[in-house]
Amino acid sequence: MCLFNRCLMLILNDFSLATLVLSAGILFLAGLVHGTLGLGFPLIATPLLALFMDVRSAILITLLPTATVNIASILRGGHWGESIGQFWPMALYSLIGGAIGATFIIVSDPAPFKLLLALLIFLYLASGWLGQFKMNWVVQYKGWSMLLFGLAAGIAAGSTNVMVPILIIYSLELGLAATVMVQMFNMCFLAGKVAQMVMFAAAGLIGAEFLLSTTPLAGVALAALLTGMAVRNRISGDNYKKIVRVVLLMLAVMLTAQYFVSR
Repeated sequence: MCLFNRCLMLILNDFSLATLVLSAGILFLAGLVHGTLGLGFPLIATPLLALFMDVRSAILITLLPTATVNIASILRGGHWGESIGQFWPMALYSLIGGAIGATFIIVSDPAPFKLLLALLIFLYLASGWLGQFKMNWVVQYKGWSMLLFGLAAGIAAGSTNVMVPILIIYSLELGLAATVMVQMFNMCFLAGKVAQMVMFAAAGLIGAEFLLSTTPLAGVALAALLTGMAVRNRISGDNYKKIVRVVLLMLAVMLTAQYFVSR
């Protein structure tokens, strides 16, 4: 109870009560989507949070919750050791790219990253269409393609918190099974998140107290994730994905409009 009270006091020092409640609601929604679909936590949480704060703040507030969701997803997914054995280089490249992307957002004005985030969402929504254009070199030169897509995904994650569009295109080209795809996604998500934490800590943007202050939000995200996992087989995945895609399209449009209006 004492630890909970300390976390609550720390988070109230960092954020207003209204921001805390709204952020908790957004992270619950994102965790529910991730638990149901196996991916999507940062893709949902970051643009929603970025509607009332800058992208850098949105990334900071989701650091611990995202890492918690990724670890839980890897452990609950099953056969994760096999996925790690096959795709650990992808996670390593995502780690390196994540450090590069985090450096961009540390030293740059975070405002343009709202537009970049919107563009990545549009890319994600178009990924099914893009998958129709086969890139045979991805399979032919698997080592080089893993390096290219891993670095690109890490840079995108480090700077905008979103790497799913790039990973989906890569997975479509390889023809990965859904289970393997989700495991690889979460490994890369976690690697990118670790890189962000290290770079933000080195820049003095976060510390142990800040991460402790977001522990309740990580708890909310984890509870939502487990809830989503429990109902995954009871909900029509196709209908759920359609709803999520509509919401993402609306968010991307709003982020784009918000960026240009504020210029």
